Amino acid sequence: MDSSHALAPSGLAPWLWRSWQRCVAQGRHPAQKVEFEAVGPHALRHAQDQHQLLLQAARPVMTQLVAAVGAMRYFCLLTDAQGLALEVQGPVDHSDLRALAVGRVGVDLSERGVGTSAIGATLAELSPVWLHRQEHFFDDLRDYSCAGAPVFGPQGECLGMLDITGIDVPERPELLLLALRCARAIEDRLLRALPHTLLLRVNWPGGPLGQEGEGLMVFDAEGRLLGSNTVARQLVPRPLQAPGEDSLIQSHELLALPWSHLIEHARQRPEAPLQLPLWSGLRLLALAQAGPLLRAPVMPGSGTACRGTSANAMTTPLRTSELLLIQQAMQEAHGNVTVAARNLGLSRATLYRRLASK
Repeated sequence: MDSSHALAPSGLAPWLWRSWQRCVAQGRHPAQKVEFEAVGPHALRHAQDQHQLLLQAARPVMTQLVAAVGAMRYFCLLTDAQGLALEVQGPVDHSDLRALAVGRVGVDLSERGVGTSAIGATLAELSPVWLHRQEHFFDDLRDYSCAGAPVFGPQGECLGMLDITGIDVPERPELLLLALRCARAIEDRLLRALPHTLLLRVNWPGGPLGQEGEGLMVFDAEGRLLGSNTVARQLVPRPLQAPGEDSLIQSHELLALPWSHLIEHARQRPEAPLQLPLWSGLRLLALAQAGPLLRAPVMPGSGTACRGTSANAMTTPLRTSELLLIQQAMQEAHGNVTVAARNLGLSRATLYRRLASK
């Protein structure tokens, strides 16, 4: 019988058993030496360029995460969906070869590269995991304790994962919740950086609005859904689409409210909750708020709308997303350019140039 389909032994998490079985199927043995192979500088630069918006969204969140866990000698990593380390922050002990093996950008931390770990398991299962030391497949990794959570893009695609790792430290399984919270914060920053006309903040009646943990949905000027975060995808199911069909979903396919009503509410009462009926009969609460691309109403006799909007309309989506991330970073740094630049992974001179080009 194929052991990869065997049931997990009693007391062993099914996802952990599946990971071990995949390692065995690849002909691996726990005593084998792990090489911790890294890609070359060109491949790393290409991967980081491909994930520029992800990195810009993640860096400020990782800085806050390190402030919470660094004193316990845990550090954090961001990988792409293949397990390549794109960003490392925190107290990596450069005198410890075990820390240097994993705590560097460019290293392949996938399951194929290093066997069972929080990184490989999170990416394989698309779920958050906590991994105790002895649960790693390879003996070389049994000094590590780690928590991991996947990071999903606005369309629900897995972009990578966030990992919290400690070496020979007291184990803190509760860090799994922190990893998940920070991964969701990265998702929210990515979503809000999309050029959009309307932002819907949604939750069950009685749940918080305008706070962490809410559902977020962004729409373009025609009422087409550009993206949503994980919570919103759970609250507002999408209609089924044919395989290969990637057309944008209209708001009226999701919500039993006219698009014009949402726009009017965003303009007139952005801080007032509104009832949001779904076609299933369920009702949510929502805040409808204007996005950066919502055109101001034409003033009588002027024949023009807000001048700043036309400039935004001509900006490429990538450029607009970058500007929105910069604005977020500046707000979080309370206008301190040095802090904002550090959180974005930019030099002060580069940030000044980009601010000047706005």
